[in-house]
Amino acid sequence: MKRLVVILAVLTAVMGGCALLVIGTAEQQRHFAIGTGGCAVAEADLDAVADALGSRFETAQAQHAVTIYQTAAERDLPEQAAVVAIATAMQESTIRVLANPAVPESFDYDHDGEGFDHDSIGIFQQRPHWGPVAVLMDPAGSAGLFYDALVEVEGWEDLPVTVAAQRVQVSAYPDAYADDEAGAREAVEAVSEFATCEWIHPVAGYGINSGWRTAERPTHNGVDLGAPRGTEILAASGGEVVTVVCNARTPAGRQLSCDVDGSPGIMGCGWYVEIAHVENLLTRYCHMGKRPEVNVGDAVGAGDLLGYVGSSGRSSGPHLHLEVHRSHHPDFATALSPVELFAAKGVEL
Repeated sequence: MKRLVVILAVLTAVMGGCALLVIGTAEQQRHFAIGTGGCAVAEADLDAVADALGSRFETAQAQHAVTIYQTAAERDLPEQAAVVAIATAMQESTIRVLANPAVPESFDYDHDGEGFDHDSIGIFQQRPHWGPVAVLMDPAGSAGLFYDALVEVEGWEDLPVTVAAQRVQVSAYPDAYADDEAGAREAVEAVSEFATCEWIHPVAGYGINSGWRTAERPTHNGVDLGAPRGTEILAASGGEVVTVVCNARTPAGRQLSCDVDGSPGIMGCGWYVEIAHVENLLTRYCHMGKRPEVNVGDAVGAGDLLGYVGSSGRSSGPHLHLEVHRSHHPDFATALSPVELFAAKGVEL
């Protein structure tokens, strides 16, 4: 099943042959998941999405369907989640943001029409106990609340769409969502054709001076790119910053400054950043010369500035140590060859 984007913080990693235990570091990491999106749905064909939804739907509703899809992508939910959510929205509101006279505040927000079902508002016709009116009237916000509830349904991915939707909505018409499954599924397929993830070289123009797990360095989990001190380090792809840490210490574990050059006798990665991407990938950027320019929780796109090349931590001179992992819980076993991964993305390191 295709996956879309997950954001999780990490506790431990392995680097350069030494275990990197992030305890008592200068910055803390987040240990829970929120999404910001590593891929974008750029210029989706709204006419095609509307056609997929069915004759009742126009491009404004198609745009909301794209938002619902993107919100699932930002949470690394499978496409089945977007199918369930869009089918629900089709049934509840014909994918329109509905204000309701029973909730006067709802008219303070952009809306596509009025609804009169008790005090239900928004695309998913959620009632006030779901959250603030501002969130319920926001397509992405209300979709996020729907997904929050959906993932709490045990085995939801294997349930029929109408059953999964009903477990969330608790509707008086539990079988109604089945009518919209086909249109929702076709709309998801139409949107997914436009989901793109750009990858770039993080320090363009500078090649590898130490490779991934060579005979001389079999525990070297990344590649060293020979960029000089002060070179801008750019995000290789879009995602969310999940780690900003100073990790420099003595072999005995005493924390050291990362604002000065390190040495081969120092342990740790110095100032470093990790970004969680779609496809359950994670990139790590080590040995920055000063505190990175980003913070945990920041959404970044390909080419956004992360920091500057330095030589902090276990380092014999300025360079960028770059790692790629096939997990948002990186360890020695999850490390991938950056050369091979970037080549698969059309980028030569």
